Parts: sequence; C-alpha cells; structure tokens
Amino acid sequence: MDIAEKQQLLFHLHAVLVANSILIYDHMVTLPEEITFIWCHPKMLSAIFFLANRYVALIGNIYGLLIDFLPATSYESCSRYMLVREFFFFLQQIIVCITLTLRIHALYGRSRRLLSCILIIGFALLGGACAGTFSPGDNSHTVVYIPGDDCHNSFTVETAARYGLAWVAVFVYELLIFVLTIFRTCKTKGFRRLFSSNRNILDIIFQDGAMYFAAMTLINIPNILTYYCGSVSIRPHLTIKSAPDD
Repeated sequence: MDIAEKQQLLFHLHAVLVANSILIYDHMVTLPEEITFIWCHPKMLSAIFFLANRYVALIGNIYGLLIDFLPATSYESCSRYMLVREFFFFLQQIIVCITLTLRIHALYGRSRRLLSCILIIGFALLGGACAGTFSPGDNSHTVVYIPGDDCHNSFTVETAARYGLAWVAVFVYELLIFVLTIFRTCKTKGFRRLFSSNRNILDIIFQDGAMYFAAMTLINIPNILTYYCGSVSIRPHLTIKSAPDD
C-alpha cells in the first residue's frame, strides 16, 4: 500500500470515527425516552422490531470500529472479523428495507396490491444484486491483513463493480419508497399544502421520509462511487450504514 492509499484509508478511519461518535451520542441522549416509552411498557411486536432496528445498527457499527482501530492477531482472525462485519451490514439493510416497506404499507391503507408490487420489485433488485455479487468470474475479494496494524477488504476493479450492484439496488429501493411517500402525501394534501404549518401524522411521515432519504443519498452515492471510481484501499470502506430509528 503506497502513501496515497494509506492517507485515504486514514481519512476513512477518521470519517467513520466521527460518524459513529454522532451515532453513539444520539443513543445516549435518547436513552431516557427509550426507557420511558419502550422498556417500561409491555413489549409489543412493534417495540421488539424497534429495538432490533436500533441496536443491530449500534452493535454493528461499534464492532466495525473495533476492527478498524484494534489490530488483528492473525490472518484467520481477520477473515472471521470481516465475515461477521459483512453479516451485520446485510442484517442492517434487511431491517431498513423491512421498516420502509411497513411504513409504506401502512401509509397506503395496508394495500395488498401495492405491497405485492413492492415485494416483487424488492426481490427483483435483491436477485440482481446477488447475481452480480455471486456471479462467476473474477472473485478477487480478499482480506488484507497487515500484522499489528490493519485488517480490511480489498477488491479488484471487476469485483468492486459487481459488489457495488448491491448498494445500487438499495439506493433504487429507497428511491422507490421515497417517491411513493411523496405521491401519497401530495395526493392526500395537495402539493400547495405540502409544506403548510398545520402538521399531522402524514406531514411527520413525509418530513421523516425526506430527511432519511436525503441523509442516505448523501451516504449511498459516495459509497457507490468508491466501488466504481475509488482506489483499491477505499473501495469497500464506506459501507457503514444505520437503520432509521423511527
């Protein structure tokens, strides 16, 4: 690894540390409300799903921090650490997609037809992502272990392009959910009243959906670009994403 790539990797580590510091701070600040409204009440399915959504992301990101900043002891342990990290990434995305799908399902009056269409599109995107990720060809996805220093994934150009399809699929699915949220809000309130001061549950859903999509777009686009334009050292390193807490 040359000096430029080391600097890029160091920049990535500091960016991840800042992002996770904000995440952990947010959890600490909102913990009293969580205890009051979630832990002190009977555990409904929605509360259990909320806790899974909240803590899988927290635990996964803390685990990623440990991998980034604590040296691995061997190549074998490094490989195991990276495998568990990828499992957390996959689980987080599943929770995010389920959460967004349930919100849209409720927003459209629990329409089974819409739910069926969303699920078909979702499984089609999942199939395309899996086909690209696990298709035959150059599968040069390796774990780089520097004794006493570093542990990270490394992709060739072809492999990075195929692995990036998974994140493109996530972005397309989130874009679909966002468009459906805007369409439902405009249809119910009208475009002129979309930003009115009179707020109801539909306004809150629209505002939260817009903020979430904007935040995830700012994360996803640079993440996708690293797979297709980044150097070897940073291609897989922006794939750190939290599920929405709402």
